[in-house]
Amino acid sequence: MTGRDTRRDVRTLTFLGAASTVTGSKTLLTVDGRRMLVDAGMFQGEKHLRVRNWEPFPVSPSTLDGIVLTHAHLDHCGYLPALVRQGFAGPVWCTADTATLAEIVLRDSAYLQENDAAHAARRGYSRHDPPLPLYTVADVERTLPLLRTVDYDEDVDTGGGVRVRMTRAGHILGSASVTLGWPGGSVLFSGDLGRADHPVLRPREIPPGAPDVVVESTYGDREHPDPEGAAHEQLAEAIRRTVARGGTVLVPAFAVDRTEVVLRALGELRRAGRIPDLPVHVDSPMALAALRVYRRAASRGELRPDLQGDLVDLPHLYEARTVEDSMALNNPRMPCVIISASGMATGGRVVHHLKHLLPDRRNTVVLTGYQAVGTRGRSLADGAQEIKMHGDYVPVRAEVVQVEEFSVHADSSDLLAWLAALDPAPRRVLVNHGEPGSSAALAARIRRELGITAVVPADAEVVDLSRG
Repeated sequence: MTGRDTRRDVRTLTFLGAASTVTGSKTLLTVDGRRMLVDAGMFQGEKHLRVRNWEPFPVSPSTLDGIVLTHAHLDHCGYLPALVRQGFAGPVWCTADTATLAEIVLRDSAYLQENDAAHAARRGYSRHDPPLPLYTVADVERTLPLLRTVDYDEDVDTGGGVRVRMTRAGHILGSASVTLGWPGGSVLFSGDLGRADHPVLRPREIPPGAPDVVVESTYGDREHPDPEGAAHEQLAEAIRRTVARGGTVLVPAFAVDRTEVVLRALGELRRAGRIPDLPVHVDSPMALAALRVYRRAASRGELRPDLQGDLVDLPHLYEARTVEDSMALNNPRMPCVIISASGMATGGRVVHHLKHLLPDRRNTVVLTGYQAVGTRGRSLADGAQEIKMHGDYVPVRAEVVQVEEFSVHADSSDLLAWLAALDPAPRRVLVNHGEPGSSAALAARIRRELGITAVVPADAEVVDLSRG
């Protein structure tokens, strides 16, 4: 698949990631010999997925004419520097906020990889000698100048007759559904879709329809539960129980968007007197950088119009900027809340906090959304009695609470409503970015309720866009 097909009638999609899984999102569009990659995500979770990051890319990266990013989460942009390292030098199209957040995310990713490799070398727990990062900070610095920004709802010529259009997706700041069009055809990618009512961002919008639509299915087989009683009561109860025990509440949270959503909820709970006025620590350099981006976005009208003043209303909010600040939180002097990346506990400072806090029954870990198979977060959600970290097994004695209401992924009905609103209606829907049961359930519901052909492409499957 390394050669370039230059026939004028070849229009295909090849699924190179996020097929039968929720990670490593990469879809290759070939139009009359031109190659465009939609998303360049890193594989996370189970080992058989992570090792795919190290495999040669199925086509020579130097033959890619461009890359389009739907948003700045690592499973959608985190493989970019690896492609650059392998020879990609073309433009990367994305919204301005995605470009800003991707810079933060990619630098943090490279820094953590370099640190983890050095730590593994010192401790000797890696089977590789020497352990190496997938890419370095230097690779990221070579990647960032390739980013090209696109405004929402504008058609932009990417060259070779292929145009791109971004439509607000309402998942995280800057997220977009992407339409790629060419004379006589187009394909629409949902990207990760937000819920109809995001707690922080302006709502998603409906893009123009296309004959073929690639839709995510992270929550394709389920509905978000309606909170029983007052909003965020599950979180409030967990905090009150933990404070009564004299413990710490640790919230593994995605640095981009999830941290902002959790902070807003904590502010609402404090103002209503439903939780004590206790210290809240944000311990993630990436999350703190993203929080500054969100605060600036408020002045540009990118956040909900009903958000007045500062995004966060917590008088005892503290920023753990240094390693020393972070280490001090492993033995806090009083009950507190620690918000730390990553959201599925796959890396970052939260892993060190888990190592220190999980063995103590006074503490609580609050999981705030979807936990992919193979991640530490998923193991905790499934009731693991011990978790492996840095070569050691750590006993799980702390309370573990999973709060689904913080997820900003569209659920099954949200996804169906988005598809039903497309005009013109698609002739075919390709369901990806979901675990097998989730994708299959959404495809079945699309066929049953919308009467549209819906299929779940296999990994590496090639779909001919010229055929119905």
